[in-house]
Amino acid sequence: MNDIKKDPFDEYIKNLPPTRREKGEAWSAAIGLQDVDGLKPSEYLYETARKNIEGEITVDEADKLINAYYQSKEGHTEHSTEEADKVSARIARLLSEKAFVFSAAQYITIHRELFGGIYSHAGILRDYNIAKREWVLDGDTVSYGSARDLREMLEYDLSQEKAFRYNGLTMQETVHHLAVFVSRLWQIHAFGEGNTRTTAVFFIKYLRQLGFDADNTLFAEHSWYFRNALVRANYNNIKNGIYETTEFLERFLQNLMLGDNNELHNREMHISGLLTGHNDPISDPTNDPIKPSERERCIIQLIRSDPGITRAEIAKALGCSESTVKRAIQSMASKNMIRRIGSNKKGEWIIV
Repeated sequence: MNDIKKDPFDEYIKNLPPTRREKGEAWSAAIGLQDVDGLKPSEYLYETARKNIEGEITVDEADKLINAYYQSKEGHTEHSTEEADKVSARIARLLSEKAFVFSAAQYITIHRELFGGIYSHAGILRDYNIAKREWVLDGDTVSYGSARDLREMLEYDLSQEKAFRYNGLTMQETVHHLAVFVSRLWQIHAFGEGNTRTTAVFFIKYLRQLGFDADNTLFAEHSWYFRNALVRANYNNIKNGIYETTEFLERFLQNLMLGDNNELHNREMHISGLLTGHNDPISDPTNDPIKPSERERCIIQLIRSDPGITRAEIAKALGCSESTVKRAIQSMASKNMIRRIGSNKKGEWIIV
């Protein structure tokens, strides 16, 4: 497997001078954020990103090259790959720009700029209510904002944050406050799709406005953790003794803002509390020579619980699309992590 795909720009970025490293980190974050929706960029995207980082082309030219590439291949590429490439280029461009206004209009504009021409509702607040089955919630959903109140909620949350004063807070208190703010902003879920990526870009630019040199490369490896932490910060099931918590999100933000080295494992957030063991080579990546991704480890846990589980059932448990699960399973099978025995309808999976 290509090393760039496994660890985008990692060693490359470390050896760059500061001005080019900043570009590399923007691309690394942009690519990593596609994982929240199970999207994987193409080799052409990586090549184009490197040209921008090396100074051969501007970030605007990179964006235009990606658009031209897909115009020439209309109908001959996967839509998911096209989305990953286009949105990655747009995130890299937005993160490279210094301009930013802390407002609901800016938040909506970021969504429009990221998804224009990809989603018909780019930059448009949803007019329907939503629910999403989440793996980390064992199939349950967060209560998202009501469609009739989205703009009011956006403007209220942002006005409250704009009026907040950080004077006198310790750094840990600051991290906690920002964790609460970004989790509430995300919980509104103002758009039909693309909420996590929009929130991440808006939040990174806000952190810079506050003076933090956010380590954007953290999103390259832990974007799914970021999303699951947002989910846990907005979920209560008091009957079962489960309460919303920003604990996991604060770990992520401590690494992002302060350069801490908290270990970030999705399994620790699962509400069942059954996936936190460290003696299992699948649960603990340090003991697993294959080093599966967090999503792959979750699929393995589901297969272990039910070898006959279907792709549709896995997708429902993980809160993602069947096509995302299909790509993950194909990748896992190619790495000899799992194998299918029997027919598609009556067969089952075995863990290799």
